[in-house]
Amino acid sequence: MIAMPEMDLLPATRRALLHRLATAQAEGRAPSLVGAVLRDGAPVWTEGRGLVDGAPPTADTQYRIGSLTKTFVAVLVLRLRDEGRLDLADTLGAHLPQAPAATAGLTLAQLLAHTGGIAAETPPPWWERTDGGVRPEPADILEPEPVKHPAGRRFHYSNPGYALLGALVEQLRGAPLGQVLHEEILAPLGMTRTSLLPQAPHAHGWAVHPWADVLLPEPATDTGRMAPAGQLWSTVQDLSRFGAFLAAGDPAVLAEATLTEMRTPVAPPDGPAWDAGYGLGLMLKQDGGRQLAGHTGSMPGFLCTLWVSPADRLGAIALANTTTGLAVGGLAADLLRITAEHEPRIPDPWRPLDTYDPALLELTGPWYWGPGAVAVRLRPGGDLELGPLTGPGRAARLKAQPDGTWLGLDGYYAGETLRVIRDASGTVTHLDLGSFVFTREPYGDPDVTPGGLDPHGWRPGPA
Repeated sequence: MIAMPEMDLLPATRRALLHRLATAQAEGRAPSLVGAVLRDGAPVWTEGRGLVDGAPPTADTQYRIGSLTKTFVAVLVLRLRDEGRLDLADTLGAHLPQAPAATAGLTLAQLLAHTGGIAAETPPPWWERTDGGVRPEPADILEPEPVKHPAGRRFHYSNPGYALLGALVEQLRGAPLGQVLHEEILAPLGMTRTSLLPQAPHAHGWAVHPWADVLLPEPATDTGRMAPAGQLWSTVQDLSRFGAFLAAGDPAVLAEATLTEMRTPVAPPDGPAWDAGYGLGLMLKQDGGRQLAGHTGSMPGFLCTLWVSPADRLGAIALANTTTGLAVGGLAADLLRITAEHEPRIPDPWRPLDTYDPALLELTGPWYWGPGAVAVRLRPGGDLELGPLTGPGRAARLKAQPDGTWLGLDGYYAGETLRVIRDASGTVTHLDLGSFVFTREPYGDPDVTPGGLDPHGWRPGPA
């Protein structure tokens, strides 16, 4: 129904994707629904169901994307951080002293991760269905006592929190949010059909009656100061470009390392199910052992989800024009999973390193933390990888630093320093990783083992 290149997806895969999308549209009673799958940064399957203005929706049909807008705002904040214009540890008041909650000590990182503890919504009336002129100033988006929880203690989703981040961007850039978005994200990524207000062709927002197959139009409001929380409209085609960026970065917008930082869990969700969390402007989800990052979105009349799985080089999008009744977050995750299971990623060919530092081979091979066996491997780019030889255990990638140490990049040792310790002759005696000592033999050297060793050494068990 949509003229998009299929790029050699197998017929069985396309059939399974169509069945999942069609079932969701029919059972969810969505006036229209568009789904897409990305692979290696490009759309490989797109399908529309239902009608928009009497015709099936296309990859160029705009839908309101709701809270996915927050991820765009987070990217703008991280750009300012990478430029040295701010620090995520800065308080909101350091940059917006007149803003509501400015004296509460909330940090920018807490606002990005929804751990600032401020109110989830604005004072009445409900901002999503009322014109932004109702609250013309930043002071109007929060009630007099906006702090609901101590900052940093728990995840508490806050729409006004992102409105404050949007105001911060405008203040530091000296330009309206729409202009900054266009110049710093949309234009560099080639997103020509993403906008703050709808542009034809676009879907119309509908509420579907819970007990009858009849519709009620939803207002397409300009939310004004609350725009950073959920104002944007976009298309499958544009969001495919944004999804490719979220998976791999783009130096014109953000470095891949910063995207990795955004995808790092900061806060778990409230409640007992810890299969999801939140990073810096990105929702995080565990789905069948697969780690997804992206965001859901909803505004009256619209639902949206974008997920990416960088490890699988896959992404999926679902856009619908209904207020409730359709779990697009699960739908998009299913589209990604179906593709991954039907067509597992083909690994890149193994190739030997083009160049390497021969001295690094001295660090590779088996080491022992006490009696626990680990291995150090040399990876492309000169990184080291430490992990257990067998079974579960702590693992980490380590990157060389100018002073001769190594910095842990992930896992338990993220941010920790590995030091290579040598004797007077220059021979490596042991590794020190955050005070943990690794030797070539199990508890092999009493002089470097914290606490020393029993003078009688290893022995048989008691009779």
